[in-house]
Amino acid sequence: MDGTVQAWVNGWVVSRGAAPPMTEPWGWTIDMGMYGHVTRHVFGATGDDLEETTVRKVAGAVTGHGVWLKAFRDPSVVSGWLDDSWWIDPEPGYLMTVPLAADGAPDAPDGYRLREWSRGGVTRLMVAAPDGSLAARGQITPMGETAVVDQIETAPEHRRRGLGSLVMRTLQNTAARQGARTGVLAGTPAGRGLYEALGWDVVATLTSARHDPPVSART
Repeated sequence: MDGTVQAWVNGWVVSRGAAPPMTEPWGWTIDMGMYGHVTRHVFGATGDDLEETTVRKVAGAVTGHGVWLKAFRDPSVVSGWLDDSWWIDPEPGYLMTVPLAADGAPDAPDGYRLREWSRGGVTRLMVAAPDGSLAARGQITPMGETAVVDQIETAPEHRRRGLGSLVMRTLQNTAARQGARTGVLAGTPAGRGLYEALGWDVVATLTSARHDPPVSART
């Protein structure tokens, strides 16, 4: 199993309040218990180490709607291994890492209010706009040497004001002060530019696929 993937899985389940991951020969099964996102199967190998036969075997055993696969290879490759009962996100995700250091965090821009709190091992951060609406948010889950960043969002009307950087740098600083030395996240193409500007590196490409058979097949 890839150590970065395992660190991401361990932190992600705490961040999202999912069931503890069940270890499989090929990776992990995580129960979510949500409509449209019931269970996810995360493969532990990345890149060329993730084999077609493994993905086909796991995918072939899935029958329910709303089960997801998370495979750390490019969608153009993984899509050829799945049949038409799977919806495949055409945009890849990115597994990324960064060294963490407690070097302080910037202040919120004038008029904005930053609030940070922790519950159940997860530190959450919100930035409120001058009118009190939500401008940006994010959370981080320190797990010993690593910390998993999750759900980074900036409201469209508040972008390009440094709020994404503010959230990321504040969360990273918080985790470093708690002893974490490496940050891990699974980012979108939209977020990749921000993360790379803050020193994050891509270590693997991520394909997301949801089992979504036709209604006739489900009945």
